[in-house]
Amino acid sequence: MANQIVWVDIPVSNLDRAIRFYSAVLGGPVQKQEYPGMTIALLPGSDPDVTGCLFTSEEDKPSAGGPLIYLNAQGRLDEAEAAVEPSGGKVLKPKHPIGPYGFRAVVLDSEGNRVALHSM
Repeated sequence: MANQIVWVDIPVSNLDRAIRFYSAVLGGPVQKQEYPGMTIALLPGSDPDVTGCLFTSEEDKPSAGGPLIYLNAQGRLDEAEAAVEPSGGKVLKPKHPIGPYGFRAVVLDSEGNRVALHSM
């Protein structure tokens, strides 16, 4: 079966600040990319069919009440959670078990988006 999640757009207010936050929390470089009329930042990952980006927009704004995106922190959830606050975010729910699906921490990113950091 194909991946159910193939892409995610994460709206941000300040692209450079968000790049620093996500690079620190995800433990890999978030790459800024320039295109005519827009600049995005690609999240790190090894599968080009399952990824996402940070972007700025007049219409789409960061939110703590939208869908909850789970980001992969496999094997480094404690390290990822520890990087949240020094990188300008806030831990909403520290690492906790989610039954047979591993563990998660729910955080606000540097822009005010609520995201989950996940590990088995």
